[in-house]
Amino acid sequence: MSEFVHLHNHTHYSLLDGASRVDDLINAAKEFEMPAVAITDHGNMFGVIEFYQKALKRNIKPIIGFEAYVARGSRFDRTYNKGISKSYYHITLLAKNLEGYKNLIKLCTKGYLEGFYYRPRIDNKLLAEHSGGIIALSGCLKGEIPQLILNNNYEEAKNTALKFQEIFEDDFYIEIMDHKIEEELIAKPELIRLSRELNIPIVATNDDHYIKREHSKAQEILLCINTGKDISNPNRLKFSTDELYFKSEEEMTAIFEEIPEAITNTIKVSEKCNLLLNFNKHYLPNFPLPEKESSLDDYLEKLANEGLKKKFSDITSKIQKRLDYELSVIKKMGFSGYFLIVKDLIDYAQKNGITVGPGRGSAAGSLVSYVLGITNLDPIKFNLIFERFLNPERITMPDIDIDFCYERRNEVINYVINKYGKDNVAQIITFGSMTAKAVIRDVGRVMGLPYGDVDRIAKYIPNILGITLDRAINMVSELKEISEGKNTYSELIKYAKMLEGLVRHASTHAAGVVIAPTPLTDYL
Repeated sequence: MSEFVHLHNHTHYSLLDGASRVDDLINAAKEFEMPAVAITDHGNMFGVIEFYQKALKRNIKPIIGFEAYVARGSRFDRTYNKGISKSYYHITLLAKNLEGYKNLIKLCTKGYLEGFYYRPRIDNKLLAEHSGGIIALSGCLKGEIPQLILNNNYEEAKNTALKFQEIFEDDFYIEIMDHKIEEELIAKPELIRLSRELNIPIVATNDDHYIKREHSKAQEILLCINTGKDISNPNRLKFSTDELYFKSEEEMTAIFEEIPEAITNTIKVSEKCNLLLNFNKHYLPNFPLPEKESSLDDYLEKLANEGLKKKFSDITSKIQKRLDYELSVIKKMGFSGYFLIVKDLIDYAQKNGITVGPGRGSAAGSLVSYVLGITNLDPIKFNLIFERFLNPERITMPDIDIDFCYERRNEVINYVINKYGKDNVAQIITFGSMTAKAVIRDVGRVMGLPYGDVDRIAKYIPNILGITLDRAINMVSELKEISEGKNTYSELIKYAKMLEGLVRHASTHAAGVVIAPTPLTDYL
């Protein structure tokens, strides 16, 4: 196994900045026989669950973290006007355990909801309040300590390091990088000196934004897409190095040969990080029972039997037996609250004249769903099978597909927020990715190619859902000819393929809503 672990990595969830897919990051760690690898995207934790699950499947320890933006003063201060990037520092935060993971969630969330000013910012007060279970690295060149060093304020850098050591105790590390950037070469010896004078351990990182050195040009194009600039613009945002790739242990050891403990300490940090997440437990919202009702199970049974009388004029023993069986399965699986919650949503919509669909999918096989008014299809009449919907031998959440009229959907969502609490409810995120046609147009614009030519190439790609550039090239001879050429247009295809599928933007999903029994930051 490698004696070095990458602790500072940006995936494409560092939107339009990181050019590494989650799979690519994990594959690179596997290729170099690294026992662990970290995810530290800019200000967010968008990719951590995908990363965690995929890394475990490849027998690599996932280290969950993010690169936080720390306000220079209070996170609530939005008056700073000396340039956006001057209003915050960077710091690298990693979760040691479940406590640390939950603290990262709280920090990340407060950064967006309380500290957002161009970037989702936290502050030192928040760090002190939520430091448990977290390992902190002092950050890249934009970290507070490197910035103080570069401003010839070594003593203040020492005081700041001691401040962080007080917050994180034995879990604070001086972070050093060397991408052959002039400022890093100035800061590097001073950071080593600081580490030794204060006896604070030091770790080497590489601020990876892409997997291979040859991907650096593609990442430059990605930054141009982000900032709306052409690649030919001398004033565009760019890195002055092509060293931000996923290096091997040998490369990192050679770069930091004067301080070998910076390499071995990465293993020590990774050994401290042992986060275990449980995906098998359900956390249903707390449905508020009417005053005289004693339990969710009894209340559901009462409503179901009342509904049965309304739906059937002749209740045969077969129908009653079917209802009793379904109720026993629902109770045994602990889903009484789920059915009550869904019924309540539908009742609210119907009482307020909001159009609700008849119910779709396997839920139509449930008699309980029918008598509660969740679905409108009689499963007895049409001989529908309940076990397709719920099976005690296969513990999965019930899946009830409900359609609310899109024009008044927000009223239902607001009802949920008011009923279960603002902190307990949120709409989910959705990510737009760079699809085959879109990435051709994005890259072509950045490269300054004639719009007509780029549009013609994009239109060669067949209108097939989910089609990739590789598949399109194999299907369309004109595209194959362009891709095999030795000109600007073959470069367009080359860089488009490198960036295809990366996340382009995040937005709010129209209908997906999460409801939790306590504040969402306890879970996600």
